[in-house]
Amino acid sequence: MSKTEPLTDPAPTIVTHAETIDAHVGKRIRLRRTLLGLSQEKLGEALGVTFQQIQKYERGTNRVGASRLYDIATALDVPISFFFDDMTAGQDLGMNTKGFAETRKPFGTPPPTFPSPPFPNTTTQAMTEEQDLLARKETLDLVRAYYQIPDKTLRQKVLDLVQSMAKPSFTD
Repeated sequence: MSKTEPLTDPAPTIVTHAETIDAHVGKRIRLRRTLLGLSQEKLGEALGVTFQQIQKYERGTNRVGASRLYDIATALDVPISFFFDDMTAGQDLGMNTKGFAETRKPFGTPPPTFPSPPFPNTTTQAMTEEQDLLARKETLDLVRAYYQIPDKTLRQKVLDLVQSMAKPSFTD
């Protein structure tokens, strides 16, 4: 008698398309809130919800409905599209960007074969790393402090100083 492996539920390991979008929207809410220097509590007060609810939105644990997203956009003074900026059109989300009618082939034709790319998509990885860098508290604090310097000439000197202290970039 052959042994069979016990069946396991794959659901806990699958990240759905909707969960990925919810997490992205949550990150964008957090980014804008922190750029404005608002606490979760203050944003929650503006929306009439608790700071715990704001935490859940930002983590992507709770889905943000259309009317709530409108209220958040208004409170954070951004267009609704802001929350979907930096999303790649389907490639990172595992979704097909074409509809059925655009991909349907006549019956009896063999399925298309797609060549594998010679190397991984490093552009997408670099964009993700840059987005993570821009969302760090340290980066946001630095940008906020920089723009609080009232003198434009002094701001430029600070920028020049920081750039002179940074490691040289070999991408130029």
